[in-house]
Amino acid sequence: MVERWIVFGTLVAALALFVRGTWRYDLVALLALLTLCLAGIVPPAAAFLGFGHPAVVTVAAVLIISAALRSSGVVDVLIRGLERVGESRSIQVGALALLVALCSGFMNNVGALAILMPAAIQLARGSRRSPSYLLMPLAFGSLLGGLTTLIGTPSNVIIATIRADVCGAPFAMFDFAYVGVGVALAGILFISLGGWRLIPDRPGDRSAEELFEIDKYTSELRVTKDSKAGGMTIRQIAQEVDAEASIVGLARGKRRVAMPALYETLAADDVLLVEGDAESIKTLADALGLELVGDKELRQELLKSEAIEVSEAIVTPNSYIERRTVAQLNLRRRFGVNLLGVARHGRRLRQRLRDVRLRVGDILLLQGDGQALQEAVSTLGCLPLARRGLRLGQPRRVLIALGLFVAALAAMALGWLPVQIALSSCAAAMVLTKLLTLREAYAAIDWPIIVLLAAMIPVGEALESTGGAQVIATGLLTLSRDLPAAATIAMLLIGTTLLSNAINNAAAAVLMAPLAIRIAEGLSITADPLLMAVALGASSAYLTPIGHQSNTLVLGPGGYRFSDYVRLGLPVTLITWGVGLPLILLFWQPLPATA
Repeated sequence: MVERWIVFGTLVAALALFVRGTWRYDLVALLALLTLCLAGIVPPAAAFLGFGHPAVVTVAAVLIISAALRSSGVVDVLIRGLERVGESRSIQVGALALLVALCSGFMNNVGALAILMPAAIQLARGSRRSPSYLLMPLAFGSLLGGLTTLIGTPSNVIIATIRADVCGAPFAMFDFAYVGVGVALAGILFISLGGWRLIPDRPGDRSAEELFEIDKYTSELRVTKDSKAGGMTIRQIAQEVDAEASIVGLARGKRRVAMPALYETLAADDVLLVEGDAESIKTLADALGLELVGDKELRQELLKSEAIEVSEAIVTPNSYIERRTVAQLNLRRRFGVNLLGVARHGRRLRQRLRDVRLRVGDILLLQGDGQALQEAVSTLGCLPLARRGLRLGQPRRVLIALGLFVAALAAMALGWLPVQIALSSCAAAMVLTKLLTLREAYAAIDWPIIVLLAAMIPVGEALESTGGAQVIATGLLTLSRDLPAAATIAMLLIGTTLLSNAINNAAAAVLMAPLAIRIAEGLSITADPLLMAVALGASSAYLTPIGHQSNTLVLGPGGYRFSDYVRLGLPVTLITWGVGLPLILLFWQPLPATA
């Protein structure tokens, strides 16, 4: 009894920390596991067996395969037709949502969203509209697509492996399609035929010039003969003058230098392009005796050149720079790039850049040469918002990637190999055929998700072994004692949906699937319809920006507020329940357990 209450208390504390978001979810899950280990409930020898669980291995393999499919150019072939969809909002929304749903069924849904988000922003800018009407439908489309297959989302993999533990066999690759395809089509039809009108027209990710108000935050200053800056290097100026302003361009006679080197020595009559707010620029000018010039044509020449680019990138979930301050990153010294500005919720932040603590969804305006920008964005775990060049000239890579992936699916469908072996073999083959390097394969794995799953699986097992799952299931059965099994399935679906909107969907699946098994035993029916309800609910995180990484990723570029997700997410959730529950009862009938 005491152990059961310790498990309950640990889970309540973990759920509260998940919702609050002060600590990252993988750390919270690990702390929950360690608490149960120290309490003697989870044996030390079993504490980290979750890392070898089939669900965890499968999720890691799917992430590597997703990266290889992106790298090979498979998805780029599908993107080609987006430019020809016209300017009708409904057609644009429908095309993007359908395309991302198709991709999400066979690769990580966050990865599918990341591929298509730059294309969606480009499409909106081409139509001279805010991308807010495209990005939330794109995120919801990735969630709807993940419902359709075993590998579409980690929660499906978890539920399939839990079924294998109970019934001896997991759900097959397309078992989820009986319910998922109908729900996905209904959701996409609603969103594209008018649901997008529920989204407020937010400023969102406008062009860099509009979003970051570059003209308001840059000025041209001339080094006079009496200026203290003469003879100083740019590094010395940064060290000696306490001003939140950066020198991002230099004109000396006919010479134009975008992003001059830190060791560049300044001379009289040099014109500096300085980036910062008005107060910081004035502080710098007064401290060094610089003269305000004001030349917009020169500004454009200095901000960019043939070698230097200005690019936008978004801070993604679990990126290296999340929760770090700009001062800690030291981008100029580490990567040779300048950070010109940070935008949050569709507006440029006006506080001192060095003190900004970066969040998921923040948009960064970076300046540097193309290779340095690419290296910085990749190393920091950000997503470039500029449209990528399409990789259409590599049909051999596309065919190899598709061939290996189809072979793995066939091995799974025909029962030749377990899912974790088939997909791990596919991932290894993709590295051997050089679709990915080994370094890229490791980088493709979302390690916080892996740690979350590996830690929560023993916690879920502790809930089961101490009888906690049975207590909760008995309570739910008491509430629905006089109701038909369909009503109990509906309660489980709704409860899982609400939980998934508050915590990570994979964690929701780990906690709710054992309850589904216990409830099925109490009703003396097969567990499949209840597990399908958990799968559907775990992937229906449409109501908040924190329920799923896809929702978090579009928060900044779309300029959304927390309440915007409810406006579109609530009807999509109701459609999911209204379409999904009848499909569960149709294809996964609650038959007697002995049948």
